[in-house]
Amino acid sequence: MELITVISAFTGISFITYGINSFISKRMIGEFKRWGLADKRKKIGVCQFIGGLGILVGFEYSTVAIISAFFIIVMMLTAILVRVQIKDNISDILPAISYILLCIMIIYQMLYG
Repeated sequence: MELITVISAFTGISFITYGINSFISKRMIGEFKRWGLADKRKKIGVCQFIGGLGILVGFEYSTVAIISAFFIIVMMLTAILVRVQIKDNISDILPAISYILLCIMIIYQMLYG
């Protein structure tokens, strides 16, 4: 199995899971409150779910993977800004940075691989 396949599956499944947890996880609901995004929690959850699903659909349609990976990058950049504003530790910001790098790898592979 190719590394990009593992990266894409991991990223897609992660964001589907994050999206679902935005609706059902008490911890995630609390985090959205802490981030000052409680009123946007459901919309963000849907966006996470759609982004993750798009990455998986991208196994068949590379354009969908590119668009979804870009969409996730925008969400993660926003997440970084929010976490910097509320003065979270760098260890709390690293996952968002990691997902940006994974999505850049996905986009690169879809365009040039």
